[in-house]
Parts: sequence; structure tokens; C-alpha cells
Amino acid sequence: MSAEQAGAEPALRYEPDEHPPRGLTLGVGLQLAVLNIAAVMLIPMVVMRAAGTGDTYLNWAVLASVTICGATTILQSLRVGRFGAGHVMVMGTSGAFIPASILALTEGGPALLATLVAISALVPLLLSWRLSLFQRILTPAVSGTVIMLIPITVMPFVSGLLSSAPGDTAAPGVPLSFFLTVLVIGGLALRATGALRLWAPVIGVVAGSAVAAGYGLYDLDRVAAAPWVAPPRVQAPGFDLDFGPSFWALLTSFLLVAAIASIRTMSSAVAVQRVSWRRKSRATDFRSVQGAMAVDGVGNLLAGMAGTVPGSATTTSVPLTQLTGVAARAVGIVAGATFLAFALLPKAFAAVLAIPDPVFAGYLVVLLAMLFAIGMKIVLQDGLGYREGMIVGIAFLAGIAFEHGMIFPGQVSRFAGGLLENGMNAGGFTAILMTLLLRLTDPRPARLETPFDPSHWPKIQDFLGDFASRNGWGAAMADRLAAATEEALLTVAWDDEPGPETRRRLLLFARTEKGGALLELFVAPRGENLQDRIALLNEREDASALESEVSLRLLRHLASSVRHRQYHDTDIVTIKVRQAVE
Repeated sequence: MSAEQAGAEPALRYEPDEHPPRGLTLGVGLQLAVLNIAAVMLIPMVVMRAAGTGDTYLNWAVLASVTICGATTILQSLRVGRFGAGHVMVMGTSGAFIPASILALTEGGPALLATLVAISALVPLLLSWRLSLFQRILTPAVSGTVIMLIPITVMPFVSGLLSSAPGDTAAPGVPLSFFLTVLVIGGLALRATGALRLWAPVIGVVAGSAVAAGYGLYDLDRVAAAPWVAPPRVQAPGFDLDFGPSFWALLTSFLLVAAIASIRTMSSAVAVQRVSWRRKSRATDFRSVQGAMAVDGVGNLLAGMAGTVPGSATTTSVPLTQLTGVAARAVGIVAGATFLAFALLPKAFAAVLAIPDPVFAGYLVVLLAMLFAIGMKIVLQDGLGYREGMIVGIAFLAGIAFEHGMIFPGQVSRFAGGLLENGMNAGGFTAILMTLLLRLTDPRPARLETPFDPSHWPKIQDFLGDFASRNGWGAAMADRLAAATEEALLTVAWDDEPGPETRRRLLLFARTEKGGALLELFVAPRGENLQDRIALLNEREDASALESEVSLRLLRHLASSVRHRQYHDTDIVTIKVRQAVE
């Protein structure tokens, strides 16, 4: 019996670096594009209609959003330099920007919106550049909570889709098409194997649309009236450089929302790594996360130049990867190219827009259920202690309460343009503030900064000995701390020999923790992930270990846990050492 037949998590067929058959790549990429294009289009449509813009500008804003999301989706997959995650990540328009964008259009028109969006693009670019500075605040508890709150925020939209039937004659078709879509996608995801599971989302959407068409819910006239090919008409509004009162009143809202959207992108980049590799113990590559956030900034800058709603990376590729078992980068390239093609093919554009709302709602229900589970996995990935559990619980409840207007709804609606009326925003900010408070109230750790060079090892050893002595530990614990630190440094980068112009420094923090000590080493990056290399030792049971593995094996013996986070500018190694028995 296979793992899938036995009810285990479906096996991954293709990792990001692998090359599936062209037909499979094209099929999965088209699925990803078709099932996301309507969502990408919907948010700018909502914003423009709510603000009362004309049809000409509305059409341009939607086309610009689709084009930008297509280009940035390709960039995410390709990973050019420091830009891109190197994974399949669909870029979409961000619902978190809806209230602020409507206010900007109402107060100053498209030019003011363009200016504010372009400036807010600096937030993800800054976070991408120095993400290591924020690593103790943007924790798995924060990221996972934001992911878990996405279904809470989107469910009212699902309800709206189900209540938008055009007339009484279509009423039976709404629940029938909705439940059929849910049952087909969910049933195939749970029980199907092979090619049938690969096409579960498309089969469900086609089945639901067929039932809806029988009740007149699929708008065939709209598809027939659309031309096959037509170039978009550029309507970029330019920038409003007057910087009047409206600009300053709305700037804070845009910056706050940009921070939340960046956290969502970071969460998405972490989540997609968890489902894209066969070895589940693989450490998170934060250089990939930085690349994803950099593309976020590029996309928002382009959105500002076009005068449309900004976006962020979505997590829709994560459950689709789980459903299909295909995480190859080529899938993201196909999906992005399909977005670009849609911008030039109005008939295909219309065919997707004609998918009935109840069918789209059914697909979203399955998607949101999987996202919630992924958020839980992220929260639990490093263990859930008492303090982290309190942060997740309070932030999640705050998100639900603010989303449903349970906490001072009048005051909340007036704050920052209704920013906290969005449950994902409210819960994300709550988690960040609680984590920040926790870090600020932690006891100050012992700190040592020294050149990153073996000749300074005696100074490091003295520092660790003093730290052990101040905490009432004897020589055995001091030796254990020194040995763990030395083996980590030997393994990470002390075998490198940089020139004088690339001299690096070591920053070492030491703090007490229940039952032992916690050491954090900030060093320059090297390449391989120490955490991954230690995990691989478990898969090598041969007695003839390589000489280069000796330090890894010693470190695994000395430390109760080792975590290695790699950024473009810094490597952070966290080592937990239990108290030695004297």
C-alpha cells in the first residue's frame, strides 16, 4: 500500500530544481493561473468601483494588476540575484490595501494612490535588505498566526460570493454548484492518487461550472462578446507630488499595511518551503524569504507607477503543491506567463471572469482549510512553549474579534482608515507587539563582539567561562559551552580564509534558559546550512564517517538543539546547551 493510499501526506513528485514533463508543467501552471486570475482581478475591481472611478481607468487598473502579478510571479520562480524566492509563489493583489486605497482615490484620485503605493514599496525592500535585524520579532508564531487568520479574513468574501446569485430561477444552482465543487475537490484530494489528484482543482471547478451553467449562472454572452486579442490601453496617472494634507493623513496607513503585507509574504515564503522539498527536516532558507520580499517591493513599485492596488505573495501555490506534488520552478514561470497572456487575450480573460461565484467560493473553502492547517504547522515548527502559545492564542482571538466588530467597532473603524477592521491586520499587529514586548522585557544577555578569527578563541573561551561562573555553573558546564561554540564555529566558517578587505566579526550572545543556556552566534554567511548538515547525519548510519563530519557529530552530542538561519548578510546559529552534571 502506498503512502497516499494509507492516508499519509501525499508524496512530493518534483522539487524546485527538478524538471517535470512539459505537459505536466504546463497543466499545473495553467491550473495555478486559472484558479488565481479571478482573485487577482477582483480586488482592483472592488477598489475602483467603490471609489467611483470610470470604466476606462477600472479596466486599466485590472489589466495592470494582472500584468504586474504575472511578471513578479516569474521573477519569484527565477530568483535573479537577491530578487526572487526560487519557489513557486503566485503574486496577487492584497486585500489588506482595500480601505486605504479607496480613501486615497476618494481624497486625491489615482495620482495620490500611485504616490502612496510607490512610497510604501520601500517597506518590503527595507525588510528584505536587513531581515536578520527583525528575526527575533518576525517569529514562526507571528508568521503562522497571520496565515491562520487569512481564512478568517476571507470567509466573509466567500459568504458574499454565495449571496450574489442573479435571480430566483438560479437559486437551486447556487448551493448545488458550491457543494459539488467542494465535494469533488476535497474528495479527490483525500482519496485520489496519481494524475487524478493532480487535476483535482480543475475537475472540481469544471464540474461546478457545468452544474451552474444549467441554471444560467455562467455568463456565456460575456465570453462571446469579448475579442480574441487586443493590446491594453495604458492609463498610468503619474504621481501627485504636492504632498498635501491627504498624503500625510494616509501615509501611515499605507506603511502599516505594507508591513502586514510583508509579513504575509514572509509567511508564504516559509510555507512554500515546507511543502517543496522531500526532506521535511530541511531548515528554512531565509535568503529565499529575503528574495520573496524584495520581489514584493518591486511589484509594489510597479503598481505605484501604474496607479493600481499593490499586492503581496499569496499562499495559493502551497496547497496546490500539496495536491499535485509538483514544486518545480517551471510551474511558476508558466503561471506568470499565463497571467501576461491573459492581459492580451480578452476572451480568455472573460472566460475566467465568467466562472460563477458559487464555484469560486467552493474552491476557496478547500483552499482556506488547507491554509489554516499550514499556519498551524508553521506555529508548531519550533515547538510551542507557554509564552509563544499565549501570543498565538491572544493574537488569533484579537483577529477574530476585530474582524467581526466585537471590540469598540466605532473607534476601530475610524483608526487609520479602518485598518484594524481586517482580522489579519489586527491579529498580525497583536502578535508583533506582544513578541516585541516579550523581547524588550527579556533579561539582558551577556554579549561579546570580536573579530571572527581563530586567534581570538581564548577571549571567547574566557567570556563563556565568566558567563557560566556568574550563573553558578561549574567547570563542566563552562567546558560544555566552550566545546559547543567551538564546534559550531569550526563547522560554519573558521576554515575559510578571507582577505583583509573581507574581515568578518563574531557577535556572541549568551543567556540562561530553563535547564541550561542559549547561545546565539552572529557570523558572516558561508553557504551550506549547519542545521541541514546535522539532520543529514541521521540518514548516514555507516561507521566510516567523513573527517569533515566529526565537528557536526560532536556538536549534535553537546547541544540539545541547533538552529541555523541563513541571510544574505548574516548567519545566525542558535545553540541550546543543557546544564552539565558536575
